[in-house]
Amino acid sequence: MSLTEPPASPKLPALDRRSLLKGGVLGGGLLAAPLAAQQGPGASGFTHGVASGEPGHNRVLLWTRYVHSQDARLTWQMLTPDANMRVVAEGQVTASPENDFCAKAWAEGLEPGQWYYFRFIAPDGSMSDLGRTRTLPDGPTASWKMAVFSCSNIGFGWFNAYRHAAEADEFDCALHLGDYFYEYPAGTYPSARETIAGRDVLPDSESVSLAQYRNRFALYREDRDLQRLHQLYPMISGWDDHESTNDSWEGGAQNHQPESEGEWSVRKAAAMKAYREWMPVSDEPWAEYRVGNLATLFRLETRLSHRAKQFDYNALLRSISSPEEAVARLAAFRDGDYLDPSREVLGSSQQGWLANGLTSSRKDGTVWQVLVQQVLMGRTASATQLTDTLPDNLPDYILERVRAGALASRAELPLNMDAWDGYPAARQRLYEAALAADANLVSLAGDTHNAWAFDLSHGGEKVGVEFGGHSVTSPGFEGYLPQLPPAAVAKAMVERNSELKWMDASQRGYMAVELTPTRATSEYRFLSSVRDKGAGIVSTKRISTLAGARVLDMG
Repeated sequence: MSLTEPPASPKLPALDRRSLLKGGVLGGGLLAAPLAAQQGPGASGFTHGVASGEPGHNRVLLWTRYVHSQDARLTWQMLTPDANMRVVAEGQVTASPENDFCAKAWAEGLEPGQWYYFRFIAPDGSMSDLGRTRTLPDGPTASWKMAVFSCSNIGFGWFNAYRHAAEADEFDCALHLGDYFYEYPAGTYPSARETIAGRDVLPDSESVSLAQYRNRFALYREDRDLQRLHQLYPMISGWDDHESTNDSWEGGAQNHQPESEGEWSVRKAAAMKAYREWMPVSDEPWAEYRVGNLATLFRLETRLSHRAKQFDYNALLRSISSPEEAVARLAAFRDGDYLDPSREVLGSSQQGWLANGLTSSRKDGTVWQVLVQQVLMGRTASATQLTDTLPDNLPDYILERVRAGALASRAELPLNMDAWDGYPAARQRLYEAALAADANLVSLAGDTHNAWAFDLSHGGEKVGVEFGGHSVTSPGFEGYLPQLPPAAVAKAMVERNSELKWMDASQRGYMAVELTPTRATSEYRFLSSVRDKGAGIVSTKRISTLAGARVLDMG
């Protein structure tokens, strides 16, 4: 959960061949292809385009949705991206109502580091959109570029970040770090007043059951810009909390009320099933992707498998009569329960897998070890000089969080207990594994809606760096604390937190992350607006780190 979120209240066409060839081999025609007429509820046939994911050296996972009155056997084909469009691999997969008519198939026996086109063919001969995907390179690799997204709330605006990344046509793959959709009912987040016309949540109920999660996916995947992004790039993705519900953990969630919404295990299973139906992901909760000798990407699962329940400052501070008593209680917590070594984020199995993977990656001579995960690792405390002068007419939930954050800061505790900051022993285990492996660690994180760049350290040793991505649409500090100039917020936060080297507190967009043998760079791309459809990039910020340095190059 981002701190800026309130608490819970109770088809693309088959391509015209001439357009494809006119546009060139690798995507000009695909980019220029007209979009099919929008398909609403009750549509049949190929309803939500195509997608691909889980790229490997010789395989990739293909996805489509084909709605029919019964099971339908689809043929999938991989084609060369040239004028001949020769079929190099094909097979069959069933679209079944059991999986909401979503169909996924592994295309194997492919060549490493190659682009391909792919499509599905229905029993009646109709064809899906033509998609484009690629495999991971094997051996010496000069560059790998990724479009990195998180926090896409449809009601707050248009998915201009997806549109820009698709039109840029410069990436090898896309990463989605979570909050691919939001589960809230209509009028909650955003409120009815904040909701952009034409971006309503329908059905308007909260996603709790399997049918409701499927409906939410179907709504989001009707978005043209999101469809195009999936059509053009293989995506590596993992859930954060809103794909289930706000502040979810292994045994529950802040936005789950068992008395009215049933057993958490049932809701969690429904959310996971819908995600794996609708997304081009395997059923593996975590996975690694080897990008030649350049990088190993580790997709982590930080929410539903082993995460312990988040600490809650408001609960800790109940029945407190003075700030001094509050700080004393928080200090006792800081030196006690906060350090509990049994509190997990990854769990022992995933932690062991990651430690072994980091070691193996470095022993193989791979340059970068990249964490594809959800929540910030960098240490962040509240900048109290900003919060001390806030007006009293703020919403109660904001005042409570601001006051709790200020008191926590005085007690040398972090701002956000839903990030790695809330699990210091678990973070220490990860850092020690990275140091033992001599890893060139780069953490990619989402969740907060704002943009961040951190140096990561442990016990005086440099561990690596973190690029924290801003949101596609969800508002950040500019919506949470509109009384404060965003530049002042960023300056105060950087001054308060030694690991934090830069942040942006007000803009939406995405990261363009490029890896080379000598440097890892994040270009933060900022949109002029999410309220205006098609708004473009108005500014960028580039931050990088040299291989082996484990600190950001802020020059």
